[in-house]
Parts: sequence; C-alpha cells; structure tokens
Amino acid sequence: MSEDIDKNIEQWKIKKLIQSLDNARGNGTSMISLIIPPKDQISRIVQLLSNESGTASNIKSRVNRLSVLSAITSTLQRLKLYNKVPTNGLVLYCGTILTDENKEKKVNIDFEPFKPINTSLYLCDNRFHTEALHELLESDNKFGFIVMDGNGCLYGTLCGNTRDVLHKFTVDLPKKHGRGGQSAVRFARLRLEKRHNYVRKVAELAVQFFISNDRPNVTGLVLAGSADFKTELSQSDLFDQRLQKAVLKIVDISYGGENGFNQAIELSAETLGGVKFIHEKKLIMQYFDEISQDTGKYCFGIEDTLKALSMGAVETLIVWENLDMNRFTVKNNSTQEEKVLHYSKLDEKKENAFRDPETGVELEVIESISWLEWIANHYKDFGAVLEIVTDRSQEGSQFCRGFGGIGGMLRYRVDFALLNAGDEAELGDENDEVDFI
Repeated sequence: MSEDIDKNIEQWKIKKLIQSLDNARGNGTSMISLIIPPKDQISRIVQLLSNESGTASNIKSRVNRLSVLSAITSTLQRLKLYNKVPTNGLVLYCGTILTDENKEKKVNIDFEPFKPINTSLYLCDNRFHTEALHELLESDNKFGFIVMDGNGCLYGTLCGNTRDVLHKFTVDLPKKHGRGGQSAVRFARLRLEKRHNYVRKVAELAVQFFISNDRPNVTGLVLAGSADFKTELSQSDLFDQRLQKAVLKIVDISYGGENGFNQAIELSAETLGGVKFIHEKKLIMQYFDEISQDTGKYCFGIEDTLKALSMGAVETLIVWENLDMNRFTVKNNSTQEEKVLHYSKLDEKKENAFRDPETGVELEVIESISWLEWIANHYKDFGAVLEIVTDRSQEGSQFCRGFGGIGGMLRYRVDFALLNAGDEAELGDENDEVDFI
C-alpha cells in the first residue's frame, strides 16, 4: 500500500515538473531535452554531445551559438556526475529560459524516473520536449483476467496498454445428453465430476499466477466467459478468498481464448479506469464520516492541519493536487529572527503580508516554495500518509470547496478550540508581562 502511495506522489511530482517545463520558453534554440533509456551508455551520449558541440560552433548568430554551446557544456558537466545510466534511465533538461520579467535564467534538471523509461531522445529546440514524460503518468496498475468456458481457460494480465497471456489450456468436457438408459444418472455424475475438477484446476492455477508472497499481485481481477463457469468459479469454495475479494467485475463474452480476452478488456475498460477514482471516493467518504460522527479525529484548514502534523497526530493527510498555498521562510533583519508563513496567492499580494505585525518592519523572504511540494518531500517526517486527491468526483469537489482542499484523519482526538484558546492565552500573558516591565 505504501509503495502505491509513494508512486502516486512521484506521479504528482512529474506532473508538476511537466507543467513548469511546458510553460518554459527560450530565446533561440538553446534548450536541450535529453532522455537516456536504462541500457544505454553514458560514453555514447558524451560522444554525441561532443559532436553536436562541433556542429554548433558553425551557427552564424553569435548570441544563439554561445547559448547553444553553453547548454551543451552544462549537459556534459551534469553527465559527469553519473558513472552509468541509472536503473530506470536518465532524464535531463538544460538551457536558458525567459522568466516572466523577460530576464534570462539558466535551468539544469536531471533525475531518474520512478519507473523505466524506454525512450531515447536528444533535441535542441526553443522549448523543452516532455512528450515522453507523459508516458510515466499513465496508470501502471496491473489487472488479472481469467477467461474460461467449456473449451478451456486463459490467464492474462493488462498493465497500461500492454496485455500478456500468462497461460492457457484446453479441456474436453462431456456434454449433456438424455441417452444411457439405466446409466444416465452415472453419466450425469461423471459429467458433474469433470466440471468440478475443471473448476478446481482453474482455481489452483489462479493462485499460482495471481498470488505472490501471500497476497494478490494484481490490483483487481476480472472473470470472463460465455457460460456460467465464471459465476460458478466466483461462488466456489475452491476459489481462494484473497482472489475473491479482488474480483472487480464478471463479464459475459461471446468467445473464448485470446479473442475473448480482448473482448473482456473492452467490456471492463470503464471499471478498470475507475479503480483509482473509487479509492479516492472511499477515502474522502471515510473523512466525511469522521466529521459527521463528530469523533474529533479530523482536521481541516492549513493552521489546524499544521498543528496536528507537529503533534504527530495525523495518520492520513489529504491534499488537493492544485492546492493554492505557498510556504515562505522569512527573516526579520532587525532581530535576525526567522519564521515560516503560509499564504495563498491572493493573500501574499496583501500590503501587510510580509510585515512584522508588532513593529511593522518589512520581512525579507529567504525561501518560497509551494506548500504541497514541501509536504510531498517531508510528510514522512511527521509519520503521516499523504494522499493527493482531485476534484473530479462529487466528494472531491465538496472537499476542495468546503474544506479548502486540505485536511487529515487523526490517530487520536484533538480539541483544536482548546489549543487555539491556549495559544491566545499564552500570547496574552506575554503581552501582560511586557506591560508590567
């Protein structure tokens, strides 16, 4: 489960990176996009860039020539940090971009993707090319399929747009018939016995293919077939309980074998696409249940959530993927005191946003970062699980509009009204102390 959560956060980080790279524009063709697949050699890429450097020195425009050569040199310097290509490949973006104030700014980004990237790319253009990164965002949930009918059974998996047939076998089952005289009952019993043995074999092989380390190795399971075998299997005691819980859908198909597999994928596409969507809905409904039952084991809003995090009380932190909140580290130059402020984009434009409330001294901004980006890197320090949600579902939309897109489920009850009252009293005591002096 924690692996899935980490993967979701990595996907969110890639999504944000793609947005910032897509918005970046350069002056001339000095923006290098370089993607190296896992089994490539760093030496080959260095050679390629050295040849490019020779070609770039012939560019007539002096400004363009210098910026391209500078980008190639920076890329080569970055590659020196790697002895070999990392396990999942290497993505590198380097160049000079124009900021909102129309000033030039150098950008160097290199990272190893969270899953293998099988694309080789080198482009020098007036923009960064992020098409290959979009593939990393495609769902890599793996779904299992059992396609069974009276002629045989097929086991397959679907991951993204890749389908694999794990195993298939044929079976010769006796048909129903009314002949046999006195032996008709015996024939019927033999037929039922063979059907039972077939279901047993299918159930045993399902465990072999879809269970690893005592748990299902697929996100969900789809049972498909043209007769009632699939229903019989799902209701049978022979079918492993762990796999029964993972069954997402039972579909009727017209064919068996690989044609039936393709048809089963088409018929269950909507269900499979909604797995993440369903998880998100369940999570927010669970959060709403805590609120409706008034358990006190919930928080919302940036202030209460930060207090709960600092106490180590947050078990699951829920944040909207487009949360409009920045984290500023500011310094009071007269007292040399540093503190952290949290503002939305609207609040940070207010006149007194970066002034000391007591003295009116202007505060110097040392660091500014998106709060969601900051918490994505630090949530483990607070012992919390981070869930990034969208506003596409009705529950998600309600969470974003009604609760500001930030909240959490707590390990134990916390009375925030009492905490806030305590803080105010403490502040009042300090002021009284100052008056007395």
